[in-house]
Amino acid sequence: MISHVKFVSIPTRDQDRALKFWTERAGCKVLTDQPFNETQRWIELRVGTSDTRLVLFVFDEQGLKPGMMFNGALACDNVEQTYQEMVANGVEFTAPPQKQPWGTFAMFKDPDGNTFVLSSR
Repeated sequence: MISHVKFVSIPTRDQDRALKFWTERAGCKVLTDQPFNETQRWIELRVGTSDTRLVLFVFDEQGLKPGMMFNGALACDNVEQTYQEMVANGVEFTAPPQKQPWGTFAMFKDPDGNTFVLSSR
């Protein structure tokens, strides 16, 4: 049976810029950074202690395009605290955290304009 999501791809135009953002500003750790083909690398990042990974990938014309809404949410224990830490690291949020009956969330953007939901567990 399926045990977890192994990775999700994040479309980027510039792998070096995306790598710097996700490691220095969002706190991910590099697990793999190796050649993928003649034009790009396979960059796989660990998100906290999770088994789910992020892959920074440049897609061809038929693939995902940078600047879209990420189809999912990134979880943390304390949205307000994580929001403050990420803002201090220079991450752009579209609005401060909002409390809803189902939990707390905030939305941020990466350098490619991809939008992500940061959500309480």
